[in-house]
Amino acid sequence: MRVPLPSAFVRCPIAHRALHDRARRRIENSPSAIRAARAAGYGIEIDLQLSADGVAMVFHDEDLGRLTDEAGPLNARSAAELGRIKLAGSDDTIPTFAQVLTLIGGAVPLLVEIKDQTLTMSQTDGRLEQATARDLESYSGDVALMSFNPESVAHMARLCPNRPRGLTTSAYDADWAPLSAATCDRLREIPDYDRSLSSFISHEARDLHRPRVAELKAQGAAILCWTIRSPEAEAEARKIAQNITFEDYAAPFPA
Repeated sequence: MRVPLPSAFVRCPIAHRALHDRARRRIENSPSAIRAARAAGYGIEIDLQLSADGVAMVFHDEDLGRLTDEAGPLNARSAAELGRIKLAGSDDTIPTFAQVLTLIGGAVPLLVEIKDQTLTMSQTDGRLEQATARDLESYSGDVALMSFNPESVAHMARLCPNRPRGLTTSAYDADWAPLSAATCDRLREIPDYDRSLSSFISHEARDLHRPRVAELKAQGAAILCWTIRSPEAEAEARKIAQNITFEDYAAPFPA
């Protein structure tokens, strides 16, 4: 079943990795950034990775090094261990998805990117998808689920059939190692939209003029985009996209 994207995901600009601002000690995907986005009334986009003991964690990278003073893969640590690791430049630690759902409490729409666990956009073992679905069982707020990996979205169609799902999409013309050129060529044209029972895409902003995006929009797909960093870029993106994921400026609410 294809579930339409709720109108809340068009009304509210979506804060990329929540309303982060390192100068204010609000690190991306942190509880502080999530609280700030909620207080401002913005939608929130977050990323999920999987702990060693099968808990969905709110963190973008596979490795801990960029955002913490620790090193090594996130998936080698338990949720309890990760929950004790401070985000660099902050008093926050790495939160679980369940903790973030409690913080948001349905107040604003939540766009969840399930990070590819295979690093090759291939069939997943389903563990992160299952952990995500478990945490969402009792959540009543507006949530939409997406991933660059179409196999992950297909998992969510089975696990969360009543939640809207979409594909995170790209021009795939930069360095996407370790993805093969053949995989990039395939994903570039968004061939899995129908198979994954998606109702939206979140597409790379500078590639919004791709004919396939126009084709999907004509077929009824909601078009979101990533990542907008200025009012000028927003004005250009909104010629095609129905909403933006933004950072580094205060995106206005549509009139």
